[in-house]
Amino acid sequence: MAKLLYRIGRSAYLYRWRFIAVWLLLLIGAGTAAATMMKPTSMTFTIPGLESVETQEEMGELFPGGGDDMEAPTGTVVVRAPEGGSLTDEATKTDLDNLISELQGQDALVDPESIVDPVTAAAGMEQQLTEAKAQQGMPEEQIQADLQALSPVSENERTGTFTVTFQGETSQDVSAEDITSVTDVLDNATTDNLDVSYNGNVFQMQEIGGTAELIGMAVAALVLIITFGSFVAAGLPLITAVVGVGTGIMLIYAGTALTDSINNMTPTLASMIGLAVGIDYALFIVSRFRNELVAFAGGNNMTPKELAQAIKKTSHRQRAHLAGLAVGKAGSAVCFAGLTVIIALTALSIINIPFLTAMALAAALTVFIAVIVAVTLLPAILGAFGTKSFAGRAPVVKAPDPEDEKPTMGLKWVRQIRKRPLVFALSSVLLLVILAIPALGLQLAMPTDDSAKLGSPQRTASEWVNEDFGPGRNAPMVALVKADDPEQGTATFGAAVEEISQIDGVSNAQIAQVSEDGTAAQVMITPTTGATDEATNDTLQALRDAESTFHDNTGGEYSVTGVTPIFEDISDRLSDVLVPYVAIVVVLAFVLLVVVFRSLWVPLIAALGFALSVAATFGLTVGIWQWGWLGITNDPQPIISFLPIMLIGIVFGLAMDYQVFLVTRMREGYVHGKTAGNAVSNGFKHGARVVTAAALIMISVFAAFILMDEPFIAVMGSALAMAVLIDAFVVRMTIVPAVLFLLGDRAWKLPRWLDKIIPSVDVEGEGLVGLEAPEHDTAGKHEKQPATVGADTPDGTHGEHSADTDPSDDSPTTDGR
Repeated sequence: MAKLLYRIGRSAYLYRWRFIAVWLLLLIGAGTAAATMMKPTSMTFTIPGLESVETQEEMGELFPGGGDDMEAPTGTVVVRAPEGGSLTDEATKTDLDNLISELQGQDALVDPESIVDPVTAAAGMEQQLTEAKAQQGMPEEQIQADLQALSPVSENERTGTFTVTFQGETSQDVSAEDITSVTDVLDNATTDNLDVSYNGNVFQMQEIGGTAELIGMAVAALVLIITFGSFVAAGLPLITAVVGVGTGIMLIYAGTALTDSINNMTPTLASMIGLAVGIDYALFIVSRFRNELVAFAGGNNMTPKELAQAIKKTSHRQRAHLAGLAVGKAGSAVCFAGLTVIIALTALSIINIPFLTAMALAAALTVFIAVIVAVTLLPAILGAFGTKSFAGRAPVVKAPDPEDEKPTMGLKWVRQIRKRPLVFALSSVLLLVILAIPALGLQLAMPTDDSAKLGSPQRTASEWVNEDFGPGRNAPMVALVKADDPEQGTATFGAAVEEISQIDGVSNAQIAQVSEDGTAAQVMITPTTGATDEATNDTLQALRDAESTFHDNTGGEYSVTGVTPIFEDISDRLSDVLVPYVAIVVVLAFVLLVVVFRSLWVPLIAALGFALSVAATFGLTVGIWQWGWLGITNDPQPIISFLPIMLIGIVFGLAMDYQVFLVTRMREGYVHGKTAGNAVSNGFKHGARVVTAAALIMISVFAAFILMDEPFIAVMGSALAMAVLIDAFVVRMTIVPAVLFLLGDRAWKLPRWLDKIIPSVDVEGEGLVGLEAPEHDTAGKHEKQPATVGADTPDGTHGEHSADTDPSDDSPTTDGR
């Protein structure tokens, strides 16, 4: 693989304009596809095979024309009088009538002339239903309870609701322009006498801005400038990351024409992941290219000016050779690291959750593009800049190279670990175990209006309804009751209402609709608790548990559906697959790393370290976002159900990134003659600076998404930032070297029988050893370079490592060379 990547990198550098032109065409093609094929993203979350989903589908067959409540192109407008007031007050009624009149003139709505104010609607409903229920012999007390459960006006008459229906078959068919035309009316309708807010399917389709990406890139740029000390070099990873993410996002939007599983969180999550890995992968290759240039030009201990002059003396073909070496060595690690992320994300598709599969595959697509950009477009751009690739020196910034003899901060840190490896290992593990404890209280829930951002119209509308109608109004359920004998249908339906009404947690149950043939009925259930309350899940379970008794007594049967049961079932399914998925990912990590490092101990440490990172991240996420630690959120909420499993898949890939980039340099030193301890120290010395920079970039990119209005994205950004912080600095840069010091030579051993059957993967670029730099063409004369890049020097080190002479870590007298 290293040789193939070497040829790709070298060709991209030599034929830079051809590669750049191809990427421009790809960008134009992706943009054209997005512009011509893009459809509105969805906010639908369903899973095939769930009881609630199957019941919803069956109900659609038995009651044609009813539609799907989760897909309907509808929204709910909530109006409220001032405190102590009523919607029947003259001033409030006048403002409400004005609002209704404006909505009746909206072409975006279906039959807008039929919209009436809640007070009028409540009066008409009361007259109609009272007569019907009285004829059935229903007691007056029950009639009033049923009316209140359905009434569009609260009992105190302060709050009212009405529904608006947009043009289109589903909420996805409603254009952003139509939504805006209505929300503009609603946003401007609030007066001193009337407050207005809204929620529902259509009003969930808000667009997510790109502010977080810009903030993340700004911080990443600062880290890159400090890393390279050059404005040009710092800009290269940002350029390639933007190209990769831009291409990926446009393809994702084009994909909305092929599936309705892409929701509005999908592009943002893909952008978050793609931007972070895109910058990091380019950073690793540019950093390695710089090291190759330094080694080739003999630039150790040179001033930046002297190094720039030495680089200028190299020919274009020589720099192409060095770019090929950088892509062949660091690019091999980049490809493997990217592959781990892609595998972990695509593995989510086996769970068979459409919206989760779409999110995972979209993120995997951006990672794949980031890898391809890093090994093809990046060397081409390096070729376009030529000797100016590290120009534009940043003032004050020194950016020392780890190849210098002067001990780096990384070397100083690893020396401290080497002195007390057991202390560092045990204390770090203990810290992560303590941080993981809050994860035992993890509470999962799907996103609803109750968990929307504080102050948003969706959240405000939900709060008003909770306060004046009761929280159960926002968490309705429907029982589909089927009679065993059609002639006994009425009795069976009545028995179902009676049975359901007696269950703890049910505020009201009443028949909403009976099928034409009299064999089925919808029973509307209003719980006493809200959509995100754990007690609602208990009520749902109690309803389902009581079905067997109902069947034994009546011969009929019922099943429960609705938005709340569907969301609860999704949360339960995700919780059920979480542990198996963790096991799959950990085993996968172990197998892949056995192939890469040809060791059993190194993969075992990596996999267990990953598990610790994830556990600690879950603990901190629960503490901060569910319990309100540190005051980061003033609105603690349950964790969104699909965040943990997405987090595991993503963190697995990122953890393996740092494992590969850091430990490959350690193994490289060991297989070339260093002692086990010196190989760890020297490898850490070379990898720590770039891994630190990469981790800081990822942390900054992810943390910037905490500012997003979408709670899931904010929590995901926070969790990923914490995961990178923990995994990079506690696990990879503390626990891993400490345990490797403790294991010594045993860390790098592999049973012979296993060594024979596993494939050989050249991640360290061993196959590139001995490749000679091309001759330098100066005024028609060929001048041989004094050193051969990658060849063994007389002291037994490789050319790029010839300056590694720190006596405590890799001197010939210490490691026996």
